Amino acid sequence: MPDDPLPDHPLPADLLQRTAATFGMLSATARLHIVWLLAEGERDVGTLAAELGQSVATVSHHLAKLKLAGLVRARRDGKRQIYLVDDPHVVEIVKLAVQHHQPQAEQRRIG
Repeated sequence: MPDDPLPDHPLPADLLQRTAATFGMLSATARLHIVWLLAEGERDVGTLAAELGQSVATVSHHLAKLKLAGLVRARRDGKRQIYLVDDPHVVEIVKLAVQHHQPQAEQRRIG
């Protein structure tokens, strides 16, 4: 993907707005972390809350936003809601962004 040439035409305004909204949704550390964890596999809200060190109510709030944006979805498992990433492209974006920053973090720890 990074080697793809840039298009020689402008992007439509609505496409730019939707793309910016996705980045805006992922700009919250908790939501970015949720997508990162869900990229590893499905989880319920209690498990996510424990892994994030946040309350179930806070994580539920973030999940609702991610779900509304179409980035995650939920399925029923008995009485529990199990969450999973609904768009593999978003997982790729998150992984690329984390990889982009890992070398910088490594150098700060060493230096």
